[in-house]
Amino acid sequence: MPPEAAGVRLDRWLATLPEIASRAAAERLLEARAVLVDGAARGKSHKLAGGERVEVAVLPEVPVEAVEAPELTVVYADEHLLVVDKAAGVVVHPAPGHRGGGTLAHALALAGAEGGEEERPGIVHRLDRDTSGLMVVARSHEAHEKLQKLVRRRELLREYLALVVGTPRSRSGTIDAPIGRDRRDRLRHSLDTDTPRAAVTHFEIEELLDGYTLLRVRLETGRTHQIRVHLEAIDLPVAGDSIYGKADLLGLERQFLHAAHLAFTHPFTGEPVDVRSPLPPDLVAALKMAQHS
Repeated sequence: MPPEAAGVRLDRWLATLPEIASRAAAERLLEARAVLVDGAARGKSHKLAGGERVEVAVLPEVPVEAVEAPELTVVYADEHLLVVDKAAGVVVHPAPGHRGGGTLAHALALAGAEGGEEERPGIVHRLDRDTSGLMVVARSHEAHEKLQKLVRRRELLREYLALVVGTPRSRSGTIDAPIGRDRRDRLRHSLDTDTPRAAVTHFEIEELLDGYTLLRVRLETGRTHQIRVHLEAIDLPVAGDSIYGKADLLGLERQFLHAAHLAFTHPFTGEPVDVRSPLPPDLVAALKMAQHS
């Protein structure tokens, strides 16, 4: 284990390994006591010192049919595509050993999603595990290709609501700064990277509060953790974000980030598709606390 892992939680460090690649997979291994640190099984919140020997056992693959698919909330559907409202805590992509079981991809496959990679049927953009809200999904290979073109041409409107700590210097703004995996911390993505990829985020104030601001954020690109990284970079960390923001605020158990609005021209009919999702109860409760703080 590299020295820079010092102070990092075991589950978060494991999730950065290419062989594991997600928090869900890391937690499954830890729950099965399949991870040894210097010969001893440790829990997910164990803090690493750096330099330990970590051994990970290979777990048997779990058949998809043996794992219950998460409940799927469909807010728009036709023969070509779906728009789903993902709950917080649901992993989008399958983790190693799961073959899609228990993930959004599993539920989408059962709903007839198709196109793209076999283990990611119909998916053209993703949300972090603890980000809730809207995603558009293809129901055929042709639809997947057409939706991907919309994303590449930046014709898929994706707006989020984010509660941040602090007050912006202007009512609206644009953050144009490349993002990649952080040079020193594999858990994070940042502007300080050896693998920069163009990233553009637009924001405007939705509501000013005492010590907090509710922002409406629009993605022009879709890099990993883009909103969270960009807002941290301008000193407006997302409330509840344990990696890039401020955890343990307003009763939040996850980042206050919700994909609230999705709009695009239907790639087959040419008709406008415009879907909105209200804030889920946990974020409503946190917002009310911020409004009365």
